[in-house]
Amino acid sequence: MNFEPYPFEKLNTLLKDIIPNKDYAPYVLTIGEPQFETPDFIQQALKDNTNLLQKYPKTTGEMHLREAQRGFFKKRFGVELSDTQIIPTFGTREVLFNFPQFLLFDVKEPTIAFTNPFYQIYEGAAIATRCKIIHLNLDETNNFKPTIDEQQLTKCDLVILNFPNNPTTATLSLSELGEWVYLALKHDFVLLNDECYSEIYTDRPIASLLEAAVHVGNKNFKNLLVINSISKRSSCPGLRSGFIAGDENILKQYMKYRTYIGCASPLPLQSAAAVAWSDEKHVATSREIYKNNFIIAKEILGIKIPEATFYVWLKVNNAIEFTKKLYKNYNVKVLPGEYLARKDTNGDNPGIGYIRIALVENEEKTRDALMRIKECLDG
Repeated sequence: MNFEPYPFEKLNTLLKDIIPNKDYAPYVLTIGEPQFETPDFIQQALKDNTNLLQKYPKTTGEMHLREAQRGFFKKRFGVELSDTQIIPTFGTREVLFNFPQFLLFDVKEPTIAFTNPFYQIYEGAAIATRCKIIHLNLDETNNFKPTIDEQQLTKCDLVILNFPNNPTTATLSLSELGEWVYLALKHDFVLLNDECYSEIYTDRPIASLLEAAVHVGNKNFKNLLVINSISKRSSCPGLRSGFIAGDENILKQYMKYRTYIGCASPLPLQSAAAVAWSDEKHVATSREIYKNNFIIAKEILGIKIPEATFYVWLKVNNAIEFTKKLYKNYNVKVLPGEYLARKDTNGDNPGIGYIRIALVENEEKTRDALMRIKECLDG
């Protein structure tokens, strides 16, 4: 398999011969990893359940975790999931990589479409399944929302959307998601929305694909799946707690497949994850921090505050050269947008001319880092 290097590997190669300005403390704004302490009550739940390390975890996940995740979905999206419509997972990265391999194993010459720019695991899954790839470009011309080409969609076996979107911060409304629900049924492809940033919104709650499904009458979620995670919402990516939910006919067979993977979450982690999924107060606190960081970014960089995520998708003249200059002169690392995207069939890379900035630090560090970026832009 010929996998592309991850964006962070490319960044390390780009910057390896550059000595950063030692007059500045280093800031790394490249990774979507919250730089805040995991809330105490989650840590305590982990500590209180270390005795469970003596037991093997079930692939299906413990009932208290499943109930907590279903409860989250009901409270957050108003959608009642049955126990057969959700599977706890070891984070979401493993799902995004192995689910396409399960789904497309028996498909001759399979095709995957996904948004571009993208989370690179989508591409890795496509390579592992020997899929033809269709890029759904996100750029200024379509307001960073995928343009619908039904002729292309007729060829697809799996479509992966990612809204709220990493890195562009775009969101899809309930009606826009509903249109995709209709298309998945019309052209009989499986539609998966990666919703890992659904809880990091700045004003109004963001809709789920399954919420849209109910809204348009697909109450059994036929051909539809979503994934979500507590990594961002609860500042605990180390717990590796996510889920996949939706079409129970697909999930029944996928559950059988998962018993062979060996990716069950350890029981102490499940206990801590269950209390995290069940609580919304700490998530509201996190949202306020990220919203405040966006207010600072608007003040310093003049950006429009997005509806969700904790990223700034900032337009610059030459992202590669700007990234090198910023690191050399100001000791700040950001990620060139072209590392998060690929050229389409026309040779266009929609990530060119952008940098992604992860606003995952506290207010003081965020302000300092953004002031340096502003100076670099003006210099």
